[in-house]
Amino acid sequence: MQLLTVEEGDLALRIARGTIEYATAKKPKPELPTTAVFRQKRGVFVTISKDGELRGCIGLPYPVMPLGEALEHAAKAAALEDPRFPPIKKDELGTISVEVTILTVPVPLAGKPDERVRQVEIGKHGLIVRGMGTSGLLLPQVATEYGWDAETFLDHTCRKAGLPGRCWTSSDVEFLTFEGQIFSEKTARGTV
Repeated sequence: MQLLTVEEGDLALRIARGTIEYATAKKPKPELPTTAVFRQKRGVFVTISKDGELRGCIGLPYPVMPLGEALEHAAKAAALEDPRFPPIKKDELGTISVEVTILTVPVPLAGKPDERVRQVEIGKHGLIVRGMGTSGLLLPQVATEYGWDAETFLDHTCRKAGLPGRCWTSSDVEFLTFEGQIFSEKTARGTV
């Protein structure tokens, strides 16, 4: 995956913030850049926080549209369509913080189910679980933020999908890993 520069990451944050402001307060819609990286198909998540608590998080785990369009789609959905939260209101715009995670293409976690716990690298891997008619995803930074070890991270990914916590020990479910380049208004710097 071609990493974004700090400047491109700042621009990705401005696109996400501008899209949220457009969707909630009818401010001018941000113009999408025409540079090569924003035309590449990329997976992306937009996370909105308020007072240190999650306020919305939606994205596209797979590279199905150009990064600029994916940022718009994810930012609008995180602000207005996350079923866990009411839509962001105009008067909240000054109190929210935006984070953008640019994803690598997810790859299957190789090996037998009982080996999965040794293959997950905290701080590096995000996880996707698929199986039994459902799926769930947790971004790489989630395990770090909560201080989880690999087993706890796998358990929580199962629960995110509505599956039993130790579903990762079953061959009936598939796990995939991905990495993410994170840009946050809180830090104004990108991290991998």
